[in-house]
Amino acid sequence: MAEEQSKFVVCCHCSGINKLPITKINQAAKCGKCKSPLFAGRVFNLNEGNFSRFVEKNSLLVVVDFWASWCGPCKMMAPVFEKVAESMSHRAFFFKVNTEEQQNLSTQYAIRSIPTLILFKQGQEVDRQAGAMDEGRLTQWINHYS
Repeated sequence: MAEEQSKFVVCCHCSGINKLPITKINQAAKCGKCKSPLFAGRVFNLNEGNFSRFVEKNSLLVVVDFWASWCGPCKMMAPVFEKVAESMSHRAFFFKVNTEEQQNLSTQYAIRSIPTLILFKQGQEVDRQAGAMDEGRLTQWINHYS
């Protein structure tokens, strides 16, 4: 019998790496380490210390919003980003990086304007969008890569 295809999912609560069969992606999967839900449907913050683990070790798409607290368009887009994160919780992980607090990450990814969203697939940047997006456009952009 052929081996079941699996995906690696990093727990947003404890950073544990879980190997999950594809058939279990749409179920209420829990982390093997901390027992928290793997697909929480919410946005988590990343920093220089945990960024590479979540971007490089997740098999699912990773969407990162580079933002700042003083940015009007960032504030307008925040609820849209959270809503899409909830609706696409089994297809992608959604993270935010505060560009003022994480200046090295902003430099590393050449963030020139905010908000900037970067889509990663298996640790590689596959696309980026500068500027706020509405729910439909953000969902369509992510669906193009999933």
